[in-house]
Amino acid sequence: MDDAPKTKAELDATFSDLYRAHLRDVYSYSYYRVGNHHDAEDLTEQTFLQAYRHFERALRESDGRPLRPWLIRIAHNLAANFYRDRSRKPEAAIEDAGMIAAPHTTESLVEGREELRSILEGVKRLPDDRREALIMRFALGMDNREIARALGRSDGATKVLLHRAVRQLEGIVAETAADPAGSKS
Repeated sequence: MDDAPKTKAELDATFSDLYRAHLRDVYSYSYYRVGNHHDAEDLTEQTFLQAYRHFERALRESDGRPLRPWLIRIAHNLAANFYRDRSRKPEAAIEDAGMIAAPHTTESLVEGREELRSILEGVKRLPDDRREALIMRFALGMDNREIARALGRSDGATKVLLHRAVRQLEGIVAETAADPAGSKS
């Protein structure tokens, strides 16, 4: 790799560029995983600290490929450790709710919230690998190849994983709609 950083200052400048380019994605991924801003900020910081420690090696081994999947994989592993260590469910403070961009009728707001609640609850019920893949695809806009690299899978296995995740989520949402009491038998 001819354009590899040769000095610490060049390496730091290259890492700063990576940080600026992917801070939002790493934070968004972390937020979707843990469900609150404070913990997402902590995980984002830990992700970039760990990435910095291994940045030089990652540059050598990347062979010119984008490093976003590598960063998301670090965030993924840290989030898994977060849950294993703390064994708690994500929760969001009411202050974290965003403003409504345009006025809606009360009826449409209630229907939209119920549908969103149903989908988010369904996502929580998915197996970890399927939930991760959906977050990467729909929250971060990652393509199948990036998701495959982040999860350490082949492109084909990732495509199947996403397909199955969507089908399972559709089933969960349909089941919830048919049984509003939300029994999780």
